[in-house]
Amino acid sequence: QVQLVESGGNLVQAGGSLRLSCTASGITLNMYNMRWFRQAPGKEREMVALISYPSSVTLYPDSVKGRFTISRDDAENAVHLEMHSLTTEDTGIYFCNARRPGLEYWGQGTQVTVSS
Repeated sequence: QVQLVESGGNLVQAGGSLRLSCTASGITLNMYNMRWFRQAPGKEREMVALISYPSSVTLYPDSVKGRFTISRDDAENAVHLEMHSLTTEDTGIYFCNARRPGLEYWGQGTQVTVSS
């Protein structure tokens, strides 16, 4: 059974930093395109970071570029999301997603709340 588990969400003040982690059982994450999404209350889910398979090319929307960094940790079978200079606009539930042709898995999400 495949399971993705996000962790690291927390309440943080604006300007602060957080590190989210996505760990997996049942699959090897470094064989998947990995993405982080977030969903704010009343808004659609949006992608905030991608790291591709097999080349590990990264991609970010303008809203987080320069502040967020996605990385793989093959030893831990994990993917991390480093987030800096957080603003209230970054508040939401953060989900990790593993995808390759014909297969896609989601985690349950971790809450990030940024206070002003």
